[in-house]
Amino acid sequence: MTDSDRIEAVRRFNRFYTRRIGVLDEGLLDSEFSLTECRILWELAHLDAGAGMTATELGRLLDLDAGYLSRLLRHLKERDLVRASRSEADARQSLLTLSPAGRKAFKPLDRRSREQVGELLGQLGEAQQVELLQALRRVQSLLEEPGAKPATGGFLLRPHRPGDMGWIVARHGALYAREYQFDLSFEALVACIAADFLERFDPRREACWIAERDGTNIGSVALVQARDEATGAPIDGVAQLRLLLVEPSARGLGLGDRLVAECHRFAREAGYRQVRLWTNSQLDAAKHIYRKAGYQLVASEPFQGFGLDLVGETWELTLG
Repeated sequence: MTDSDRIEAVRRFNRFYTRRIGVLDEGLLDSEFSLTECRILWELAHLDAGAGMTATELGRLLDLDAGYLSRLLRHLKERDLVRASRSEADARQSLLTLSPAGRKAFKPLDRRSREQVGELLGQLGEAQQVELLQALRRVQSLLEEPGAKPATGGFLLRPHRPGDMGWIVARHGALYAREYQFDLSFEALVACIAADFLERFDPRREACWIAERDGTNIGSVALVQARDEATGAPIDGVAQLRLLLVEPSARGLGLGDRLVAECHRFAREAGYRQVRLWTNSQLDAAKHIYRKAGYQLVASEPFQGFGLDLVGETWELTLG
């Protein structure tokens, strides 16, 4: 693909998306406001309580020409939607805030925007929604300005729910095939682990966490009762950490450390004395997390699996 082809592909998407969300309509979201006016109202509506923003800060945030922004603000002030007050910290500066009328005008805009996006997502199945959100996050990450703080947002951890195990199996299969060239037998192994977890699940002794960001799954981990490989009998006082996964778009946030720490917290509360795990020698990123958490390598053994010659490793952590 030539540079010209790539440029045209981006322009074609821009035309498609702006038409799809109605940006070219005279009034955005069936309102009297332009896209830029809506953005101004949105930014001011989401300031902390009692806070304001200078016109310079707003212009920098929205990357707007100072003269153009000044004209827009003048019109919004004339309609008593935006107010400017002298800063208590610096009398030379004026702080912009939404007036009560401005907040009233913003509420239906916010509601209609949510409804519009909800309608778009509602046309897609669950898997397609996840794929779309991950693609949007990837685009945002790639186009972030050099040196800018990544727009990662926060993440939350929640217990697993119906459908999550299927996602864990699918993402393990896809990521390990792409990053380590594992074959389909690895996905089959993860499917067996996930099935065992669901069939044997004891919420008093076992747990699974899904990490979410903006409604999208970005990581997982599970803690289960360790069992003898030959007999399947529980090993007293020992838990096993399994299914640790961090999506590429979420790496560098400390998510892996947080997931492992959550396992340890639960293990202590459940009365376990030790946590063990099995991994492969080539999974350096995961092993870095385990070392930082205090795990010690206690055994390693070459084996042939997942279409490769590998070295399996057993790591253990004694809980304090």
